[in-house]
Order: sequence, then C-alpha cells, then structure tokens
Amino acid sequence: QVQLVESGGGSVQAGDSLRLSCTVSGRAFRISALGWFRQAPGKERESVASITWNGRATAYADSVKGRFTISKDIRKNTVYLQMNSLKPEDTAVYSCAVRHLGVDEYGYWGQGTQVIVSS
Repeated sequence: QVQLVESGGGSVQAGDSLRLSCTVSGRAFRISALGWFRQAPGKERESVASITWNGRATAYADSVKGRFTISKDIRKNTVYLQMNSLKPEDTAVYSCAVRHLGVDEYGYWGQGTQVIVSS
C-alpha cells in the first residue's frame, strides 16, 4: 500500500503564491510517476502537472505553464507544486496521485487540499 498526504492549500489573493506538498509513504519502490490534479466545483478533474519518480521529466497543463513548478525531494519522498501568479480560475481541490511501473492509471490518491484564489 501507498499513502499520500497533501498539505499547503489555503485562501489567497490573485497574484499570490502557494506551495503544495505531497508526501508519499509505504511501498513506494515501484512508483513511476506522481501527478497533481485539480477539480473545481462543477468541473471534471484535470491534470495539472506530473513528474517521473526519478525527477528527470516533468509535464504541465497549458493553463499553468510558466506559473507552476513541480519538483521532488528524493530524501523526503515529497513532491512539491509551487504555484505562482495564482488566478481565480486556479480555485479547486488539488490532489496528488501516483502511478506504478507497468500501470497506466494513477492508482493511489491523496485526500486533497483546497486552494481558493480571490480576485
């Protein structure tokens, strides 16, 4: 089993920054990638950013490119999502999830953390 715990959400003003953390524990040795996702009220969940477990490759949604940065602290088994220049449309519940080697889907999810951006 793998456990994921997110933290760092909150309420901010447009233009502010937040850093989300996702700490992974448990059987993490076959994880291939970690992704951050978000879901706004009344909308489908969307992928925000992802990083391979070795930290060598990242990917971003077009809507956050240039504003969000995903990174990984190998020693802490923690992945960060640095969010700068936040916009009201970034308001959502942000969740992290991991994908294992040989598996296409993200199989383990955190509980989510709320981000609210006011104009």
